[in-house]
Amino acid sequence: MDKKRILEIRRISFCYGKTRALDNLSMTIEPGKFYGVVGPNGCGKTTLLDLLIRNKTPESGTIRYSGRDIKEYKRKRLAREIALVPQDFYINFPFTVREIVLMGRHPHIPRFASPSAKDISIVDEIMEKMEIDGFKEKYVTELSGGEKQRVVFARAFAQDTPVLILDEGTSNMDIQYTLKTLDMAAESVRMKKRTVIAALHNLNLAAAFCDNVVFMKSGRIMSQGNVDDALNEQNIKDVFQVDSKVYFDGYSNSKQVVYKRRTQA
Repeated sequence: MDKKRILEIRRISFCYGKTRALDNLSMTIEPGKFYGVVGPNGCGKTTLLDLLIRNKTPESGTIRYSGRDIKEYKRKRLAREIALVPQDFYINFPFTVREIVLMGRHPHIPRFASPSAKDISIVDEIMEKMEIDGFKEKYVTELSGGEKQRVVFARAFAQDTPVLILDEGTSNMDIQYTLKTLDMAAESVRMKKRTVIAALHNLNLAAAFCDNVVFMKSGRIMSQGNVDDALNEQNIKDVFQVDSKVYFDGYSNSKQVVYKRRTQA
């Protein structure tokens, strides 16, 4: 395997009926980096992530993980490699918070075996870091949207995979927990060399946390590269059709984007 590549996406396409969601898309994901995938609604971000987690299969093209076609991986093996925080998490069965987080350890537990002391320790540590240990015995069906998302994040962190995929994973969280969870993801990139791929709407969050940014539009990649280079006024104009100013902000220690309001006629 080329150590500079963990995911290789080659000329993939995918359609919903007659609507083409991804159009001959190619990109390479390097290990140990935080990628932000940005673009307008309907541009194909979620479809791309679903293909990477193998929730969907491309109609053409290939996806290779660690040098092998992703289709060659058994489900349980792939679950030890890639974790997903979905945009929407729905469950109507009354599992407790702790039971949901413990599900993240299932790919590591042998068949018919019980969770080990290590599994329990990992779950307890993650719940404490995510500040959900205070309601660990509460049923997930009783939680607010933001609380539920923190639980799903905790489950993904407990899964302890080389790759973490976030599909608008902070959309229901308030700013305090949005920053906390993205900080935890970024720390895992630095400390564990984890690869994080996050679909984001907020360009300022992408600027603050991501190493690379990928601009998508109409199922294609319009531009990609290092945040310092790719996050610029022209790419934002081309993809989102808005005027903006991009500048370095010393307080946040990152680039920031401000937008020009459209005046009424």
